[in-house]
Amino acid sequence: MEYHADRFQDYSLLVFEEKKLVGLLPANRTDAIVHSHQGLTYGGLILSKNAKLYDTINVFQAVLKFLFENNVTHLKLKELPSIYCSTFSDEINYLMHICKSRFTMKHNLLVIALKKEFAISKSRRQCINRGKMNNLIIKEETNFDVFWNQLLIPNLKERFNAVPVHTVAEITLLQSRFPNNIRHFNVYHNEELVCGTTVFITDKVVKPQYISGNEKNNELGSLDFLYDYLIHEVAKDKDYFDFGPTHENEGRNIVASIDFWKESFGAKSLVQDFYEVETKNYLLLSDVFI
Repeated sequence: MEYHADRFQDYSLLVFEEKKLVGLLPANRTDAIVHSHQGLTYGGLILSKNAKLYDTINVFQAVLKFLFENNVTHLKLKELPSIYCSTFSDEINYLMHICKSRFTMKHNLLVIALKKEFAISKSRRQCINRGKMNNLIIKEETNFDVFWNQLLIPNLKERFNAVPVHTVAEITLLQSRFPNNIRHFNVYHNEELVCGTTVFITDKVVKPQYISGNEKNNELGSLDFLYDYLIHEVAKDKDYFDFGPTHENEGRNIVASIDFWKESFGAKSLVQDFYEVETKNYLLLSDVFI
């Protein structure tokens, strides 16, 4: 995460039991508040898949106590969505209750469970077929420059007055370090770049991180054509396809058009919770077991 060094005061924590690493919290600090790292899409307390409830309590109590002793008053923790975990594990969710934390936000993610039956709507299939009839070509590429400069940056600027979280140099560096986990696909029509996406890949999940196209998307069916390819080819051996969130205003409003489009591929809602806990409440974890 060193490329975020100019944007965040890193405060990531390692938790050891004697010399053994038993917990990790990617984090950054602003004044008296420590956040699950704000430069990461997903994050939270990372534990061994063999960690029991007792171990989780000890690790989380050590984190809160350390923060309290270092003049941090609150920890803002975002839950890691269950589809990214190697096994189901709701211990942290339970500990948020014990520590009297409060909900600060909920994100609504749209996800396809690929190993189960899912239905792509008739209207979506018509758009996918439009892409086929227009002889669109999908190419996997490692050069991000054209997509970033011709599509992504101009579209984000025009629609949201924003810039990509990663610069071209940063995403190129990351892809070179994790070539199997970061892949990029461009869509061409008569050799013209019309659409593209950068996907992040884990053992179980494929997630488009950046997606952008030109004004011909609807006419050509390029976006639907690309997503159909991602779902059925790139993610064919995975468990989940994560479309990401559909909301604005910190999860209080759903963008109807985006929600409809993602659900038309067969995606269903998955909720990601965000908490704020007072670090002084580490004391509440001392007497959980009776």
